Amino acid sequence: MAEELKELREAIDQLDTELLRLLNRRMELAEEVGRIKALNSLSLFDPGREESIFQRLSNANPGPLTEESLRAIYREIFEASKLLQKVSKQE
Repeated sequence: MAEELKELREAIDQLDTELLRLLNRRMELAEEVGRIKALNSLSLFDPGREESIFQRLSNANPGPLTEESLRAIYREIFEASKLLQKVSKQE
């Protein structure tokens, strides 16, 4: 049992590292979006875009992640993206 638990935790650690890499890549792209929005005097907040992302991901989600958890995770990702875009806009 201890070896199985260790292997599962190692697999989770590897996935966490990959998630971190992907989240940082997403933030790099969000930062670029923020630069383009700033150059074109566009609002950083686009609720329609956020909702379309929620819907697309919800439709693609096979579970076991619940809709509520998916939305909570992406609300945080969106907030981090907006914060990054604000900082980029000020530079």
